[in-house]
Formats: sequence, C-alpha cells, structure tokens
Amino acid sequence: MIHVTRDLLTVLLEQGAENDPDETSLRLSATRAGEFDEETGLDPETPVLTHFTPAGVGGSVNAVFGVDLGTPAGRGGARFVSHPDGFLGVSKTDDLAAVVLVAVPPYDDDAVAAFDRAGDGIELAVLDAAPPEESLPE
Repeated sequence: MIHVTRDLLTVLLEQGAENDPDETSLRLSATRAGEFDEETGLDPETPVLTHFTPAGVGGSVNAVFGVDLGTPAGRGGARFVSHPDGFLGVSKTDDLAAVVLVAVPPYDDDAVAAFDRAGDGIELAVLDAAPPEESLPE
C-alpha cells in the first residue's frame, strides 16, 4: 500500500488536467508518518507521499554534468505521470520509479491508481493530513 496526502493528490490531478493533452511527469517525495504534527494512525516509519519536484528543476546541471541536483537527498522514490490517452497503467515510455501514480482524464479520484515499476497495481490510500511545515534556515 502507498499513502499520499489529499493536498498532494489534488495538486497532481490539477497538473495532469492543466497539461492535457500533453503528458505530465513529476518526481514525488515522501515524509515519514512520524514526522507529521497530527496523528496519522500509521507506523511512524511509513512513507507518505507529500511533495513533488517541478519538472525541469536541476535540468541544466544534469544536462551539463550528469548530476541530478533536482531531487533532495534521500527523496524521489516515486513519480506521478498522466496519460491523456486514458491508459490507466504503466507504459514503456513512462519515467519509472519504485512507485508510479498514474492519472487519466477526467483527473479525479476515480481516475488515478498506483503501480510498482513492473506495472503491478498497489493499493493507494489518501490521507487527510498535512506534512510538517518546512522552512529554509536563516
């Protein structure tokens, strides 16, 4: 089972709809359930998808030096992709990760599913919880 926050899922579905008829591919990051300010009912070590990295972040450095600086250390084991053609599954042209969330039109809760990199379905659980606020050091 993979867990995702309601807020993140809402933003991802909006991204898919806004980019339609083009595909969307975004790297996702997780926060451990124990780091949430509120009780999630999950084991504290359970990863919950909470953030996405905008497309193209770190792309120029990666293109020149082959180093991916667009993903924070220890994050990025999941990906969101949209399939405007309506295929609710992992395709050979998708950017793969350990977990792939796939959304199709009409980009709502009934049009999204989770898969492993082999394309096997994974149960998707949506949490109505917000991750802890993050700030940059001063």
